[in-house]
Amino acid sequence: MKNILRPALVLFLLLTLLTGVAYPLAVTGAARLLFPDQAAGSLILRDGKPVGSALIGQNFTDPGHFWGRPSATGPMPYNASASGGSNLGPLNPALVDAVKGRIDALRAADPGNAGPVPVDLVTASASGLDPHISPAAAGYQAARVARVRGLPLEKVQQLVTQETETPLFGLLGEPRVHVLRLNLALDALKRVNAPG
Repeated sequence: MKNILRPALVLFLLLTLLTGVAYPLAVTGAARLLFPDQAAGSLILRDGKPVGSALIGQNFTDPGHFWGRPSATGPMPYNASASGGSNLGPLNPALVDAVKGRIDALRAADPGNAGPVPVDLVTASASGLDPHISPAAAGYQAARVARVRGLPLEKVQQLVTQETETPLFGLLGEPRVHVLRLNLALDALKRVNAPG
């Protein structure tokens, strides 16, 4: 028994050190060396302080900010530990009611906007965490944001264009707007133009 137990324990300890300590340290070190931004959580900083992640949306409800896609996560929106879609089918009354409620909220925030509501403003993404909206969804909200902030519509539209990301290599994906970055650009504009 002693002849079997000792090699088993030595092998157990060796594999624990190799797979439980050395390998994770090597992978983490390589990630920090090769992909420092991603390894640190893809954080977005303002004045040196983290305000969010480039990978996870945030719940903006103030009419002076652009709103992102609805989140299907619970118990709070954009809860990364509960990532997932709602799994509600297109004929499910709960989804129909949720979409109607979201359309009503958009119309109430901007009663003069009679344009068609872009689908990504009323439906959640598969992950429930999407930080992007389409340029059409940003354009739909531009007049409301400009009016609430007292900015010229052209200036807000210019910021939307400036913050629009193009498809990868011009081919993969769709044009998209990162909502947090766009809102930070709006806030920075307000600070620059602030009196005093």
